[in-house]
Amino acid sequence: MAGWFELSKSSDGQFRFVLKAGNSETILTSELYKTRAAAEGGIRSVQANSANDGNYERKAAKNDKLHFNLKAANHQVIGTSQMYASEAARETGIGSVKANGASTTIKDLTA
Repeated sequence: MAGWFELSKSSDGQFRFVLKAGNSETILTSELYKTRAAAEGGIRSVQANSANDGNYERKAAKNDKLHFNLKAANHQVIGTSQMYASEAARETGIGSVKANGASTTIKDLTA
């Protein structure tokens, strides 16, 4: 099964999205957006930018766990991954975002 986006609303009324892989695992999480339209724009940005390896910023946290950010052409962070224990696992996560990021399926959880 292909991946999908889930659009949700936080308790303070802001919006966010996550990108899920076909196995239902969250592979990318957005920032909080003040409006639904802005969150939907973030999803479109993932769809447009996820295939390009140059848009991935590979990072290490202070605890040595690894993660990545997906960035748009303007270098703004679109989404952030979970933490990974190894470089290989992080690269697998990037591959999953590349494979699922173009999905046009959006599950609206805001209702």
